[in-house]
Amino acid sequence: MKTNRLAQEKSPYLLQHQHNPVDWHPWGEEAFEKARLEERPIFLSIGYSTCHWCHVMERESFENEAVAHLLNRHFVPIKVDREERPDVDRLYMTFVQASTGSGGWPLSAFLTPDLKPFFGGTYFPPEDRYNRPGFVTLLQRIAQAWEHDRERLVQHGDSVVSTLQEAHETPRQQAEGGAADLATLERAAARIMSHFDPEEGGFSGAPKFPRPVTFHFLFRYAALTRDRNGAAKAREAALFTLRKMALGGMHDHLGGGFHRYSVDRYWHVPHFEKMLYDQALLAVAYLEAFQIAGRPEDAAVAADILDYVQANLLGPEGGFYCAEDADSPHPDDPSQSGEGAFYVWTRDEIADALAPEAAAIFNRAYGVEKGGNAPQESDPHGELTGKNTLIRRVSDEELAAQFKSDPETIARSLAESRRTLLTLRNQRPRPHLDDKILTAWNGMMISAFARAAHLLPQENRDDLGVARRAAAFLRQHLQRDGRLLRSWREGPGETPAFAEDYAFTIAGLLDLYEAGAGIEWLRWAVELQEIFDHLFFDERHGGYFSTAGTDPALFLRMKDDYDGAEPSSNSIAVANALRLADLLDDAALRERADRTLESFADQLRRTPEAVPLLLGSLAFSLSEPEAFIVAGTPVEPWLHELGTRFLPFRTIRFADGGEGQAWLARRLGFLRELAPPEGVPSALYLCRAHACLPPITEFSATGDELERFGVG
Repeated sequence: MKTNRLAQEKSPYLLQHQHNPVDWHPWGEEAFEKARLEERPIFLSIGYSTCHWCHVMERESFENEAVAHLLNRHFVPIKVDREERPDVDRLYMTFVQASTGSGGWPLSAFLTPDLKPFFGGTYFPPEDRYNRPGFVTLLQRIAQAWEHDRERLVQHGDSVVSTLQEAHETPRQQAEGGAADLATLERAAARIMSHFDPEEGGFSGAPKFPRPVTFHFLFRYAALTRDRNGAAKAREAALFTLRKMALGGMHDHLGGGFHRYSVDRYWHVPHFEKMLYDQALLAVAYLEAFQIAGRPEDAAVAADILDYVQANLLGPEGGFYCAEDADSPHPDDPSQSGEGAFYVWTRDEIADALAPEAAAIFNRAYGVEKGGNAPQESDPHGELTGKNTLIRRVSDEELAAQFKSDPETIARSLAESRRTLLTLRNQRPRPHLDDKILTAWNGMMISAFARAAHLLPQENRDDLGVARRAAAFLRQHLQRDGRLLRSWREGPGETPAFAEDYAFTIAGLLDLYEAGAGIEWLRWAVELQEIFDHLFFDERHGGYFSTAGTDPALFLRMKDDYDGAEPSSNSIAVANALRLADLLDDAALRERADRTLESFADQLRRTPEAVPLLLGSLAFSLSEPEAFIVAGTPVEPWLHELGTRFLPFRTIRFADGGEGQAWLARRLGFLRELAPPEGVPSALYLCRAHACLPPITEFSATGDELERFGVG
């Protein structure tokens, strides 16, 4: 079968398009030069390999010979994997959002030969629909305009670029009232809570995205204020939302993990792709919920997310893959694909798989209906007709009353049914796996496994080992001359790492060190932080640029300033700098964190709901630092005790009597002689303002030692 230039690429997304009749080019100078020499506009298509609507547009348009002829004759078509090149995606997504009011993937933009955008959108159907032009009509109109009114399009592109440059390169004005403070957090929490759904959870209408960064902020706001000023209600809203999500169809009740988002307000019918970053951020959210509320159900959800990742997204050398697709082949007709085909069930399939009573209990528990359980408004294309997305409808106690049993028996029956159905499901054709390894997303996942290591029971787990192996993979395969690279697939890619790659890797290494994995990870975090500051920090105005240096192919060097599904690199950077400043007593890092917060003070005041993770970092900056030092060995009992408590503003150091303590003591002289009391193998110190309280040498049955010091 004939291929195009994309056949030479490594990206799974680009390779998906290698057989299109479209004469695709990868992003690069060859395509730019062709557009300039032939004086043709560029059609830029950006997506990723597990994107449902990207697949739809490919089937409808890019595999169509007539559409390909139009594209090849009048344009230079360029295809970009947004996950490999977030800088390109962010730049042109900013244009599309500014010009249309919305964004998403596939992103479709038309550029002048010098890469200035003049028209854009997202998915376009092939033909005219609903009084809107289809893709064919659009291509014809733009080709005609380029032929007969080129100067106007070029001028419009120049104008767009000037407007975006002015908006993003003008220094942010200092917010009225000075730097962000506790009142900023209070206003932000009130604004977020004004959108809370008290019946179903969540902080928006449909579609509902999990957005773990919101939980991150609300938990820290409650901890900082000790539940004053409505913070307790905000914390409970976050806990309630996490519980409703866990019961919903967005949660994979058989195989673990979470789908991308819910198309309805009930967390019922999901968009079925599974992204690595969602698993990482949600695992941490459920771990924190368990620390706060002590509900075993929250720990179980965190464990099933991590188990899903290990089973399906963990590569043989220790790195984590990107995602599993929303679409998959239909089990009864593998030649046809559909969204969610791997995950959904008919009632007859369940009846064939389970004994009658077990099926009756399971169907009642998970809302299985004979005609399918997807509301029509949640399935506009009819892909789920007759199918059931499992959603927990009834509790074990209610089932026990209905089936004249007891909750323990019901729980055993459901667990056995889930195992049986999972075994059957695993015989179906699996969704496509994007086996790219991204540095940033691996950093997130390292954090999740490291934080689980001393919170989840480890009898049959090795969460710390998984985190350590992933970090070792990054160090061995995604580092060149001390600097990070963006991605790996069948070898390292050539794209240098972006700010998010450094920020999330540093965060993962700090979590790994504080989980007791060794001083080597803290030392590497410090080395990366120095490189990160050198490459990305804006010494003039504060904050971090998304890219290292100015790329001549991009007309704007941007700063990431939105905590969406993937948090902003600036939000993570502030948290990292504050943690390192406390760990190392480094005033320069503290100042850098403060300058970054100041550079975003206007946004923190005007649209705080856009940056909840940055709000969490602000809460950290306003807190009284709590530095714990584990002196001696073993360290595990102390880490377990600390891990069971929600202590978001603490740091942990280790005075192990060896290399780690010696390295830290060169920066913190008081650590040089710190040791457990005589006759005790290890002890826990709490230090505030360079002074340490008397050590704790054992925890009593009540575990109230930290409470005596006002901790937890």
